[in-house]
Amino acid sequence: MVHTFMIAPLTYTPFASEDEQIQQCKEWGLLSEKATKTKLFAYKGGGLNTTCSIVGYVDNMTAVLEFDNKQQHCIHPSYLKEMQTASFGVKQAAQADESSSEQEAPVSDTASASTEAAVESAETAAVHAAAAAAEADAATEAPAAAEPKKKAPKKEKAPKLVLPEDKVRMTATVKEFTTVPNNFTETEDEVIIYEAASITEPVIELGDAWSSYSATLKKLELEIGHTITFECKIVEKKLTKHPVRYKINNPSKLQKL
Repeated sequence: MVHTFMIAPLTYTPFASEDEQIQQCKEWGLLSEKATKTKLFAYKGGGLNTTCSIVGYVDNMTAVLEFDNKQQHCIHPSYLKEMQTASFGVKQAAQADESSSEQEAPVSDTASASTEAAVESAETAAVHAAAAAAEADAATEAPAAAEPKKKAPKKEKAPKLVLPEDKVRMTATVKEFTTVPNNFTETEDEVIIYEAASITEPVIELGDAWSSYSATLKKLELEIGHTITFECKIVEKKLTKHPVRYKINNPSKLQKL
């Protein structure tokens, strides 16, 4: 049987031995310090109630599980630890009630970082593979007497923006509504991607930015192309699976222009 809600790792580090697996599980708090053997763990997310084993990790905060059907899934170790308790179902129901209230549900920093690390690792591997294939083709087709290609001059990197630490006034235009996976809660988080985002004082052009699609923002009944002004804190935090560098935190005093 194929499990429907799975966040499969694009790349991960498998455990080299059972000793390494036991040590990592101890660091995550999934095994006691006296444990000498590994074990199967209970998995109660996504409507399932089954067992799984931990086969590796994407990073220190993202474990990789494997089910009896060989499907693999990324999960935050603390979330897996909660699943081992008898009260897990009660906590889930309470969280569901809380999420229905009109409070902003920000994208999990851990989820973003973990998934982002997996995606970037896979993209890097793909780039290296493509580069190697291109070099091999060029060597086969080029004449023996061909002159070596001149290297293109390196492009200078644009200076990094220094973002204000305090709240600022901003304007931005809605570019896209989308969702990103959250491997801590195993749900999809709603987000908005903006274009032409800029700070009004001091004047700083940011370009694309993103924010959680909170209950407060939903009250504005926004559509693609709408421009809004608001106060917020702006930080550099890349959106998972999207080339957007800047995150808008806790927008307030919202106005639709």
